[in-house]
Amino acid sequence: MQSSSGAENIAQKAQERRKRRVFIVDDHAVVRNGLAELINQTPDLVFCGDAASAQEAIEKIQAAQPEAVILDLVLGDMNGLELLKKLKDLMPELPILVLSMHDEAYYAERCLRAGAMGYIMKKEAIEQVEDAVRTVLEGKVYLSKAMSERFLLAVTRPDPSRAVSPVLRLTDREFEVLECIGQGMRPKEIARKLRLSVKTIETYQAKLKEKLNLEDNSKLFQYALHWAERQ
Repeated sequence: MQSSSGAENIAQKAQERRKRRVFIVDDHAVVRNGLAELINQTPDLVFCGDAASAQEAIEKIQAAQPEAVILDLVLGDMNGLELLKKLKDLMPELPILVLSMHDEAYYAERCLRAGAMGYIMKKEAIEQVEDAVRTVLEGKVYLSKAMSERFLLAVTRPDPSRAVSPVLRLTDREFEVLECIGQGMRPKEIARKLRLSVKTIETYQAKLKEKLNLEDNSKLFQYALHWAERQ
């Protein structure tokens, strides 16, 4: 006859097996630890690993085989959007939820196009992270109410006269270069960070000036700084 403690252990292990495994990518240890604690307090989710950099994330995620990933966009060694694309190439079915401090109006659509299943801003209530993770695990898209309404209005009530920020029309790489300029980086620094040639960065700068209707590099630099400050 099986003891009550033995039955309880079996039941506990069975419950742990039913929990969905979540991996966290963020370059701040405090954020990673807070999210891990939050996830482990839920009855249906369990923290299965974390990473502070893109390279570490690629290695650890493939080993941990999580069922969902929470991903920050700001990482020291790679733009989070680029990491998102790499992870989707490696594991196309892996649901990825982007958790970022960046304005969803500029970043959410880009992340969804790159393969994310959801976007949530860090300023939102922490309880929403649980709901967001469960939503993407169900194969559904998670967005804030405001962002969802914005997408619906764009589809159901398109308004050609509505002003659209030219920043939204930039390609992902152009957008990334604009971000770097907004951080005060010069072409050589941007080239080093993005692992591109200085000439390539200068080409992107020329495209940015054309798309943003700016006269010269000085105007581009000012525009990028002001745009970054608003974020």
